[in-house]
Amino acid sequence: MGGGDPAVSGLLPILLGRATKASEEIHTYPKEYICLLRLHEEVDDHALEWGLSQFVGEFYQTPPVRSNVARQVRKKELFEAEVLERDGRDILLRMIVSGGTYVRKLCHDLGLVLGVGAHMVELRRVRVGPKSERGAVTIQQLQRAVWQYRESRDEKGLRSIIRPIEELLEYIPRIIILDSAVDAICHGAHLARPGIAQVETRITPGATVGIFTLKGEIVAIARALKSTEGMLREGGIIAKTDRVLMTRGTYPPKWGKGKSKTSWHTTY
Repeated sequence: MGGGDPAVSGLLPILLGRATKASEEIHTYPKEYICLLRLHEEVDDHALEWGLSQFVGEFYQTPPVRSNVARQVRKKELFEAEVLERDGRDILLRMIVSGGTYVRKLCHDLGLVLGVGAHMVELRRVRVGPKSERGAVTIQQLQRAVWQYRESRDEKGLRSIIRPIEELLEYIPRIIILDSAVDAICHGAHLARPGIAQVETRITPGATVGIFTLKGEIVAIARALKSTEGMLREGGIIAKTDRVLMTRGTYPPKWGKGKSKTSWHTTY
């Protein structure tokens, strides 16, 4: 985390192999942080709470000078902000922010709003999307598992650490497809109505969706061309395949085998 910043620690999802194709979606997930903020002058509790409330909801942020992105004003969101502890001018905060939010810059801007100045002392990321620190492993545990595999070809340690990418994709709206359509999608075909088994109710045109098998395996990331209602009511292509995660041949090809019976459902 933090490009090697010693003041920053915590949870960092690492994607391997074909799972890296889902990195754009993971980057947009809300993230939860525990932050130690230091005020440059005294501020009472009421003023501090008022200052935090000015950022809750959507706000605009310019990335700091030292960042990996262009310094353009961007819309971000602070979902929750809570004072956990206070020791004079040192404030321990818990906050949940949208993906790509610079917490260090948020601390600086809070100081400006309060009129006293402030900076971030330490930051720890404790949650990314559906995953929290409780399910994480340390660098030392990973090193031990890699050493065990290299020395004795024992995969047990690595298998307990490396998790299915599906566990990180809970926030993506789902389209579940029939087994007969899987290999076609793996070859880059777009998804048509006959291949669908289930559709979530929250899908809107243009939304990023995950195409999943009946077993819950991710096949591809796609862009919805219709809403859930449109998918159920209209024919034709309903989602444009963007990035394929499943290897070709995982499911047997069943192209041109005649019409498949489709079971229509909506979920959620």
